Amino acid sequence: MNGCYYITTPIYYVNGAPHIGHAYTSIAADVMARWKRLDGFDVFFLTGTDEHGQKVEKAAAEAGMDPQAFTDKVSADFRDMAVKMGVSFDDYIRTTEDRHKVSCAELWQRIDASGNIYLGHYEGWYAVRDEAFYDEDELTTRPDGSKAAPSGAPVEWVREPSYFFRLSAWQDTLLKLYEDDPDFILPAGRRNEVLSFVRGGLRDLSISRTSFRWGIPVPGAPDHVMYVWLDALNNYVTACGFPDETASRWRYWPADAHFVGKDILRFHAVYWPAFLMAAGLPVPRRISSHGWWTVEGEKMSKSLGNVIEPRQLVATYGLDQVRYFLLREKPFGGDGTMSHQALVTRINVELANDLGNLAQRSLSLIARNCDGRLPGRGPVSDADADLTRMAEALPGALRERLARQVFHEALEDVWKVVRAANAYIDHQAPWALRRTDPVRMAAVLRVLADVLRVIATVLQPFMPESMGRMLDQLGVANNARQLADLAAPLADGSVLPAPQGVFPRYVEPAA
Repeated sequence: MNGCYYITTPIYYVNGAPHIGHAYTSIAADVMARWKRLDGFDVFFLTGTDEHGQKVEKAAAEAGMDPQAFTDKVSADFRDMAVKMGVSFDDYIRTTEDRHKVSCAELWQRIDASGNIYLGHYEGWYAVRDEAFYDEDELTTRPDGSKAAPSGAPVEWVREPSYFFRLSAWQDTLLKLYEDDPDFILPAGRRNEVLSFVRGGLRDLSISRTSFRWGIPVPGAPDHVMYVWLDALNNYVTACGFPDETASRWRYWPADAHFVGKDILRFHAVYWPAFLMAAGLPVPRRISSHGWWTVEGEKMSKSLGNVIEPRQLVATYGLDQVRYFLLREKPFGGDGTMSHQALVTRINVELANDLGNLAQRSLSLIARNCDGRLPGRGPVSDADADLTRMAEALPGALRERLARQVFHEALEDVWKVVRAANAYIDHQAPWALRRTDPVRMAAVLRVLADVLRVIATVLQPFMPESMGRMLDQLGVANNARQLADLAAPLADGSVLPAPQGVFPRYVEPAA
């Protein structure tokens, strides 16, 4: 075992239904969790839902429901989405759970005991949709003269009693954190945005509200509920057993990576480490921020009717095909466009033609020409050695790529080997060697089987079902599919099951 690894998605806000952006974050985190398990780590993978705040209270009222019943319904929908996306979470946390309320009360008391909380009055601009406070210079003016947040959300002037967190006192400490660990925030462009924000000066943060009730009460001040972001961010330690630092799960803290959308980076990269340091707790090791998806070049919105329901996408194209596309099509940190044509091209060209066809040709030739048994290794040519070296380098290459969350580069590394293997089989022509040199034919087919084994092994985190079927066809036992197992060769002469296509081509439905 290589040690512990703790990864989280953001906990999703339950004021609306899950969409492709939620699925994207969850799938990316799932790939990291599965990769680390494949590499021998003790992994803890957390996801869940954020269920308090004014926006949820308002959405519940509009739905004619009690807030708890509303959050129960929407949280169940998010959980179903995670399951349907193949997300292998170890815990699903809800901020309405008793364990979380206890944890939040303790975090508040520790921050308070450190002298970082004081009572005052908040007066300023607040966006209910973002559950965020904004300074005047951050706002834009709409054509009708009203003010809007940087996100476009409407803002309202709020004045009410509030407890404040002394965020301004942590400015220099935060800057030192970012400077001492340049990879604390990835990608680099997002890190630069946070540095600029913090260097611009931090103001103390309002961390309680009195104008609504749907939240966790402030200890000793029941008229106040905790600011939803203080409540929400604390979920990451709640799930590790906090405040019980003797709990078995506490071994996972600090988190190795929080995966978040770029719109909530500030909360995770500025407020969260400051809260933790004020409470005397270790900060996470990495905040990895991803971009957004547009649809056919347009931003997703309910008014345009182009919000993508991820489960419907899977029903149309297939789960592993969607998982592959989302992490192949764009860099994790950047924005990207979702289009039917781009998805179909990835499926038909890269999955069906490149990888699927390589596996089908290789395994069918073994079935026909080697009595369905894995041939033994033969004399090694330069071409054999070159392709084998490329394949054997994949675990190390992907380990480095995924450590930086550059999923598209990791997949391109694999596809370089896939393309090289297709060129190899075309050049070696094992179908012709059966008549002229059957010994060489067997050696070529064994190289292809060994290369396919490596490819399928390293791709398991991305496409677990499809690669599981490919490893089945290569005769790889279920208990021999870790990266470490690649060191042991497959047994010569083992009987392989009849080959079956893994990636069907996508065919447009008849009009």
